[in-house]
Amino acid sequence: MRRALTIVVAAATAAVMFAPPGLAEPGKSAQPLKWGDCPADVAKHGLQCTTIDVPLDHRNPDGPQIQLSLSRLASKNPDKRRGVLLTNPGGPGGSGLDFPGALVDLKMPQSVLDSYDIIGFDPRGVGRSTPVTCDLTTEQQNRGNIPPYARDAADVLTHARNSKIVADQCAKSKTANLLPYVSTAATARDMDRIREALHEDKISFLGYSYGTHLGAVYATLFPNRGDRIVLDSNLVPGGLDRAGSRLFGPGMEKRFPDFAKFAAAKPEYDLGTTPEAVTAKYFDLAARLDKAPVQGYDGALFRLATFASLYRDSRMPQLAEIWKALDTNQPPPRMVAAEAQPNVENAVASHLYVICNDSRWPKSVGSYLHDVSVDRKRYPMFGASGANIRPCAFWRSEPAEPPVRVGDRGPSDVLLAQNTRDPATPLSGAEQMRRALGDRARMVTADQGGHGVYLIGANKCANDTVTAFLTTGERPQDDRACVAEPA
Repeated sequence: MRRALTIVVAAATAAVMFAPPGLAEPGKSAQPLKWGDCPADVAKHGLQCTTIDVPLDHRNPDGPQIQLSLSRLASKNPDKRRGVLLTNPGGPGGSGLDFPGALVDLKMPQSVLDSYDIIGFDPRGVGRSTPVTCDLTTEQQNRGNIPPYARDAADVLTHARNSKIVADQCAKSKTANLLPYVSTAATARDMDRIREALHEDKISFLGYSYGTHLGAVYATLFPNRGDRIVLDSNLVPGGLDRAGSRLFGPGMEKRFPDFAKFAAAKPEYDLGTTPEAVTAKYFDLAARLDKAPVQGYDGALFRLATFASLYRDSRMPQLAEIWKALDTNQPPPRMVAAEAQPNVENAVASHLYVICNDSRWPKSVGSYLHDVSVDRKRYPMFGASGANIRPCAFWRSEPAEPPVRVGDRGPSDVLLAQNTRDPATPLSGAEQMRRALGDRARMVTADQGGHGVYLIGANKCANDTVTAFLTTGERPQDDRACVAEPA
């Protein structure tokens, strides 16, 4: 799951059965955990919090340490408790400390709450876990972490200059010494330290969006230490890399007809009486706002706001109100994010630390000029955003550990959940993840739109499949397709 509008939004090899050279296998942690009250903004539903220390550099386990903040929603039924369920809400850059409470708000079944201590944590670099910074200005924060829609080559070059400035700021920030050590591989190793600190032989995991990459990397690095792994709304196996970012274009094209149908059926919005008319209105509004912004909305922000609102069906009425206001040159209603992000600067900075370490991004501005030109024509709604350049093209550091390639060796203990019309992590990317995990995984698809399946979508078949896996271990023998639920 991502936090809008700052959207902290994407061939298989053998899994690593042992630590790579220079990475010591951690032993049992003697560190006692002292659970206590959580910070005020996290404390709800009986959540408890604590901290643990982990190596800054896992190649040097006895070297400098950093601190991770953890939360726990303990099972109240010891007779049914199976173990622990680590969770991640997405990102990268998203805080997960309050996520167990959010899962309760999403009506997580009591059978799951009885089966596990639900564990949340802020990944390294995020929130209360040794946070990083890029000293971003308010303007830079407001740009978020999805590149703007590039109308032409000049827009790409402008964003390239802005991206280089951001990369330089990250390299000169007070946390620049952490640059090589904030990555998905390092966070996965942190997860195993959390497992040790909880005195568990195995952990289960529930990860959404970017959390699917984190869970897949953990399952690859530690194939025999996972119990039941659920990956919901899947990125490509490389995470939010160049290929994952470019999937925003086809993802929006696949999802947008759901909104067009919704708006066409609501004459009060006056956006068109057919889905085709609503689609034409999108391009008309974007072109008009490119020339003459309304109340701070230019064409790029309009496109981004539309893309972000397609994450949830529940956001469609608000989006239609925004369109209606912009179409009539009126002040649009303020877009309210579904989830508050207390520190946007840290969210954007830690997002960059991770994605720039997790893959090798093209350094040539010319390659982005080419890709934007191609994707603008192929996916005119949003392709020129997903293909646009990022600060990673100018990143100054190398990761302490090479990116981990998701592999298929290990027990068959992974369940992928995926919507067929996800704008941010489209089905085509999930299918790549499914192939990379091979027989380790099964996938359940729900014929619905939006970003997030389990507890977020309304498909009972998909929800029940995930709940059964978490509580009983029952998993479809083959991949399962869940048909659309009646409205």
